[in-house]
Amino acid sequence: MHSTKDTTVKRGVDLDLSLYLVTGRDLLPQGKSYLTYLEDALKGEVSIVQIREKNLGTAEFLEIANDTMSLCIKYNIPVIINDRIDIALACGAAGVHLGQSDMPLSTARWLLPSHAIIGVSCTTPEQARKAVEGGADYVGLGAVYATSTKDVSAPGSVCGIAGVRAMLSVLEGTGVKAVAIGGINSTNLLRTLHSCASPTGHTLHGVAVVSDIVASPDPCAAAWRLGDTFRAWAAAVSPGPIGFQVTTKEKGQYTRDGIVAAAAALVDTVRHLRPLVHQITNNVVKTQSANVTLALGGSPIMAEAEAEQADLARMPGGLLINFGTLDALDGMLAAGRHANQNGKPVVFDPVGVGATAFRRATATELLDAWQPTVIKGNAAEIGALADSNEVKAQGVDSLGGFKNAPEVVRSLARTHRCIVLLSGPTDYLSDGSTVIRLSNGHELLGQITGAGCVLGTAIATFCGAASIAAIGSHEGSLVNGDMLLATVAGTLALTIAAQHAAAREEVRGPGTFLPALIDELAMLTPEIVLRTAKIEVEME
Repeated sequence: MHSTKDTTVKRGVDLDLSLYLVTGRDLLPQGKSYLTYLEDALKGEVSIVQIREKNLGTAEFLEIANDTMSLCIKYNIPVIINDRIDIALACGAAGVHLGQSDMPLSTARWLLPSHAIIGVSCTTPEQARKAVEGGADYVGLGAVYATSTKDVSAPGSVCGIAGVRAMLSVLEGTGVKAVAIGGINSTNLLRTLHSCASPTGHTLHGVAVVSDIVASPDPCAAAWRLGDTFRAWAAAVSPGPIGFQVTTKEKGQYTRDGIVAAAAALVDTVRHLRPLVHQITNNVVKTQSANVTLALGGSPIMAEAEAEQADLARMPGGLLINFGTLDALDGMLAAGRHANQNGKPVVFDPVGVGATAFRRATATELLDAWQPTVIKGNAAEIGALADSNEVKAQGVDSLGGFKNAPEVVRSLARTHRCIVLLSGPTDYLSDGSTVIRLSNGHELLGQITGAGCVLGTAIATFCGAASIAAIGSHEGSLVNGDMLLATVAGTLALTIAAQHAAAREEVRGPGTFLPALIDELAMLTPEIVLRTAKIEVEME
């Protein structure tokens, strides 16, 4: 029988959900006993344990619960029982976790002691809202990703990053804590923590993990690895919609002159560092994209095979994923995931995303798989990602513009927690707080194939250089370096070069403009940027 030591946890403030271990005895490595593995995991400093046993009789379940309680008391870790209120009462557990088909929350609250913790699994905002109204202490949000530890075959069982964000918006200001669950492991943890946040910055209080600890040959080390990532993220994340990932500047430090000076300096940084710019891009523009990269001073590689992505992601630089000709989806999925794991900036160009249902579904799949550093698009593409009908799409082009472009880019940046660039006659970009308006460029850019695509190339080149140039490491961050400034620099490089190319005597139209543009990119200097840049800065 378990110890009689008091294991009461104060509901709410004292509840540490940071590394929430859910047991799964069927996943244990061969020859590993349940209690041995559990103690190893406790030594790795999991913060709370849930016992989940769906197929045991009452007597055997209670025996396991008592043994678990005795061990967890030794390490002062609270125990939650999945579903079975009778077992929780019999073993003196800290509380219960309820699924949507389990006993109603109100009944559980009536049966349990007043100090008991009750968690509820949620997959939709409405379920989260009902859990709050019913008095839940925390909610488990997910499944975030597909997982083998639970049947998620039913439609809607996997809610994805976007689904977690929607539920976090419901929880904001309620005091109800949230953990993400479903397919979370050491490789996607940081991306999950960063991405799963409401547009106003309400974030997760922890993550629930099963197989990454339970199935590990060294559960202590696995738990430490996960816990260290969570602690580094929690220490690094700052208040606000974007937090740590995209900028090292505090709100209010950006000035027009400071931005121009930093962007100009990055021109020489690119030429000095020669970043590798890995591009999975539109077949129509591969040659132009490679030439633009070379002209700016970067080193292009166009590699789409899934098997190559892990090796390429280890090489410092930038990654561009442009799905203009959508025929390398597996490579795109793998490239983004590996880039996140290696702290490599990811520029996402969802070409024509609003044109077809397939493109919209693919964009969702990609954005659920990895965290972009920059999203760039024209008005129709940005509108499609923002679920706006204000701008119509015509294939890969857009018809019209937004009435309030600054607010559109600011809001989308908050939603996706990245830099968002709206390209057009005037370019707008934001990190969710600052909005920068860029007015360089020339109409001939719109008359050559793939001008928007090579803009993505330029941004990926500058982001790659900025990430390499960043001094030291930023624990808890997906990418080092100021990606807002790098996006400004990449945009200015192309648009200023376009102005100079169009002014050349030999340029008579789009056919003569393109080679002149490549030449001007190669001749671009910091002095030209300082002299020519047209920038306005709007702080929230």
